[in-house]
Amino acid sequence: MPTSLPEFLDDWLDAHYDDLVADRRHIHANPRLSRHEQDTADYVAARLATGGLKPQLIPDGTGLTCDIGDGDRVIAVRADMDALPIHDPKDVPYRSTVDGVCHACGHDAHTAILIGVGRVLGELSARGELPGRFRLVFQPSEEQFPSGAPTMIKHGALTDVAAIFALHCDPQFTAGQIGVRNGPLTAACDVMEIRMRGRGGHTSRPHLTTDIINAMGRVIVDMPALVGRRIDPRQAVAIVFGAVQAGEAANAIPEEALARATIRMQGRETWQMIPDLVQEITRSVARSAGVECEIDYRRGVPPVVNDRLASAMFAGATAAALGEQAVAEAPMSMGGEDFAYYLEQVPGAMARLGVGRPGVACDIHQGNFDIDETALAHGVRVMVHTALAAAASPAF
Repeated sequence: MPTSLPEFLDDWLDAHYDDLVADRRHIHANPRLSRHEQDTADYVAARLATGGLKPQLIPDGTGLTCDIGDGDRVIAVRADMDALPIHDPKDVPYRSTVDGVCHACGHDAHTAILIGVGRVLGELSARGELPGRFRLVFQPSEEQFPSGAPTMIKHGALTDVAAIFALHCDPQFTAGQIGVRNGPLTAACDVMEIRMRGRGGHTSRPHLTTDIINAMGRVIVDMPALVGRRIDPRQAVAIVFGAVQAGEAANAIPEEALARATIRMQGRETWQMIPDLVQEITRSVARSAGVECEIDYRRGVPPVVNDRLASAMFAGATAAALGEQAVAEAPMSMGGEDFAYYLEQVPGAMARLGVGRPGVACDIHQGNFDIDETALAHGVRVMVHTALAAAASPAF
């Protein structure tokens, strides 16, 4: 008789939990920025090969896929591998060895978990107990535009895929919890740069100048409010300026000013119409201040919109893997996530992996971010249950 899945996973994790931790710590100590993940990809490929698997690197070596099992229909699981340009101040044995670079978003954990999932599926396949074909997708460059999901899709990551799933670390949930949400999970995120030029001069004679600081100030304050009056109030849009550069001296009006902002919004409909609206209002406000402006509006990532059935499958698999008490409701986030590109083509879902430690306050994209490493085993359990449930379901 085949061993039951929970019993098999108990035995596997008892034997390999230290390997999961070692994989995560190696990747954490050796972070690579977006589009420079060749070392990480080579490490992942070697770890999969030790389990008898046959990974395939993409041409530039920054990402890889690995198919396990047989069948025309594929269930995919994705992890991202890149780090961030942030200093790692932690006093831990696995502190980053690369100056100014660290895994501050949990991609090291995502990657270690998917290595574990691959090795579990590989063992099930060797035992003749794997019901179908599965694909591991290890992706570069989630943190930087242009992001890595379209690259992986270009190189066949979604060929024959019926559904795709992913986890993302979330310290708002403690280890042992999985945050699940149907529908929109993350926001679309675009970037805009506004540049103004004009005649400078002495601040005692502003009427003889093109007062671009006054004009830029009006844009920064008025444009977001005016955009909010032109869209459905049920569709949130967050326009936040993160960089403003203009002038040096207090008594001189400069000739040039620059501002950069992110535009984040819920829903695909709003994402489609927002670029034209934001640029129209920006130019209108600038003209009202007597200035013309140049705008460079760059598309970022679409929103992650979880499939209803895939989200329900995540919740059911979490309950089966960890117990019903582990299932939590994930809030909508205004952060961006390029997993959205996969969901534009196939159904699937992303869930939040609880990695928080009681009494320890930290957030992602901060150098002191760290995880409760027991979450690695929880991630493997949940993703194996989810992938097998999806393979057995006629819904995909």
